[in-house]
Amino acid sequence: MSQPKLTPATIAFLVLPTMLWAGNAIVGRIVSDMIPPVTLNFVRWIIAFLILLPFGYSVLRPSSQLWKEWKRYSILGLLSIGLYNTLQYMALQSSTPINVTLVGASMPIWMLLIGRVFFGALMNRWQLIGGVVSLCGVMIILTRGDLTQIMSMRLVIGDFYMILSTIAWAFYSWLLLAKKHPDDVRRNWATLLMSQVAFGTVWSGFFAWGEWAAFDLHIRWGTELYWAMAYVAIGPAIVALYCWGEGVQRAGPATAGFFTNFIPLFAALLSTLFLNEMPQTFHAIAFALIVGGIMLASRKRNSA
Repeated sequence: MSQPKLTPATIAFLVLPTMLWAGNAIVGRIVSDMIPPVTLNFVRWIIAFLILLPFGYSVLRPSSQLWKEWKRYSILGLLSIGLYNTLQYMALQSSTPINVTLVGASMPIWMLLIGRVFFGALMNRWQLIGGVVSLCGVMIILTRGDLTQIMSMRLVIGDFYMILSTIAWAFYSWLLLAKKHPDDVRRNWATLLMSQVAFGTVWSGFFAWGEWAAFDLHIRWGTELYWAMAYVAIGPAIVALYCWGEGVQRAGPATAGFFTNFIPLFAALLSTLFLNEMPQTFHAIAFALIVGGIMLASRKRNSA
């Protein structure tokens, strides 16, 4: 049995979300002192829900098959919109961006392990080799070409939040393919997204309520925050969630997981752009390693 083939369209579906998520990290840092992190996640999905409503409202009708499988879509919403995003924002409160990104770069490994243990997916040597090669590219980005910096890194509670976040996203990606979606859920892109966003927004709202109940918080509204909300609700939320789902359908969760290693690369390039710095040689080396790892992982395996 062979691996799904990586076509240009599939690559585009998987690369675009990583670009948007990298931008999300930068925007999140910019507004970190304007709005609490979990509340930021809740508000962005409220906006995304309202944007999707005119296009995907049919899936919310009482007669929809969505309600017959509400437990499944509630879990999908919890893992992706609820836990993944919430834990990621919580991680950035106590951990450094380098640590968080490095922990997030373990996504391909978790994809392979969870697929093998819980979904019976087989691993092959090319996937393992590709994972190591791709991870080397990530480490070069994080250390800016000086790998000795890894020895000075230490784990804090935020890093463990990020581990849980990564595991949640891996489970979510596999569950997307675990069972065929009902006809009216997969009627179009909007109904498929709405089936997850509706439940995920409820989960994120519950977490935001807990945040306000536990801490004395405030929001500093302003033009900058409004523009940031528009971006994180449309790009990293709606567009990225749709493209990732389509990419996973085409390539499979194991191969798709390797593309998440583009996030720190794009984040580094965007950071240098905003700081008016020129890309360095180590960026090109890291890009080659990440792409090489993806190509190795997606090689066809022998039927034996």
